Amino acid sequence: MNTTNETAGRQGMGNSGARSQTTDHLATKMHETVDRVAETARNAEQHIRSRVADLGDHARETEERALRTLESNWQKARSYVQDNPLMSAGIAFATGVILSSLLTRR
Repeated sequence: MNTTNETAGRQGMGNSGARSQTTDHLATKMHETVDRVAETARNAEQHIRSRVADLGDHARETEERALRTLESNWQKARSYVQDNPLMSAGIAFATGVILSSLLTRR
């Protein structure tokens, strides 16, 4: 004959097993979620690092191109001044007059 305490004890054990199973299931799902999030973060980091490297390469190329253009224009200006010294002096004088008149006006 089952007493009330024995029945309650068996039911408690049954609930304990179900709780353990539920806990194990939730823990497994949580680990899977954490693993998916970690993989997504890893992929995002790799993508960002790749883009940063590409942008760094592009910036270096742009800098080199700008320096070459600057050097070319500097050489053209020097050549013009050497080939046309009077014209260059007149341009420099006119530029000075214009700048001084602009800067002294207030």
